[in-house]
Amino acid sequence: MNRRHFHRAAAAALLFAAAAVQAQGVPTQGSWPEKTITLVVPFPPGGVADTVARPVAEALGRELKQTVVVENRVGAGGATGMGSVARAAPDGYTLLMALSSISILPEADQILGRKPAYALNQLRPIARFTADPTVLVVRADAPWKTLAEFVADLKAQPARYNYGSSGNYGTMHVPMEMLKAAAGFRMTHIPYTGAGPAVLALLGGQVDAISSGPASVLQHIKAGKLRALAHWGDKPLSALPDLPSLKQAGFEASFAQWSALFVPAGTPEDVVTRLRAAAAKAARDPQVVQTIQRAGSPLEYQDAPEFKTYWDADAALMVQAVRRIGKVE
Repeated sequence: MNRRHFHRAAAAALLFAAAAVQAQGVPTQGSWPEKTITLVVPFPPGGVADTVARPVAEALGRELKQTVVVENRVGAGGATGMGSVARAAPDGYTLLMALSSISILPEADQILGRKPAYALNQLRPIARFTADPTVLVVRADAPWKTLAEFVADLKAQPARYNYGSSGNYGTMHVPMEMLKAAAGFRMTHIPYTGAGPAVLALLGGQVDAISSGPASVLQHIKAGKLRALAHWGDKPLSALPDLPSLKQAGFEASFAQWSALFVPAGTPEDVVTRLRAAAAKAARDPQVVQTIQRAGSPLEYQDAPEFKTYWDADAALMVQAVRRIGKVE
């Protein structure tokens, strides 16, 4: 075989091997990831999404042999960061750690008469990591020791008290509006730019209550600075096993503040496959599990197919809740 024929045969063999590897859904040599990956958290530091994203980013980096940097892109109750990922190049280098508000904000934009920052079909789910019922929290020096006292006082003094949230139609706003409707009291809503600032506002006395994921408030509850009155779940919370649920008190209001990993729609299948595998390993990583559990959020992992089914059903419930709330300026 002369040199020209040898090079042609070698090139053909390489092309055949690459095609075979791609057909198996495995990235070819030298493919993704070749550079730093950005994991966008659409809220300020200190909230549930940020608490989950940081240990997960480290675990993904170890598995993918590439740096995964967490970037907080805040604004519009999370829509700014989520929209930026929805519009990002679908190349696997921009990821999103979102909360259940991802399902709420497009519908809220429609109600407000403005173009949504993104559509749900612009984002593809990779995995869910947590699914925490929100917790009703007040300061430890508040006059209410129980949910019954809280509801009775708010009914007796309509609109005297206020509550903070991570933003209009967010995962701290919607559950409180559910409770208000179920219990029949009035309370003024004060939106902040994320869960972290809302928790600080409660600690500082600027607001009287919040509905928060356990991860954002558990340390303050244990330190005796905050008091939990009830939760929005259907079963006892592992971090607060004695805390009653709203349903136990006779109020039909339930809400789960879940956190999940997404990529832009159109991301190549081989990248999605590797990300799903890396996410599954991250969910079993002892450092990830311990960090998130210490924050008060047990792992509730779901891989993409199972999570997509869960997400579709949850999104339908969230849309109904937002429509009940109506227009909020």
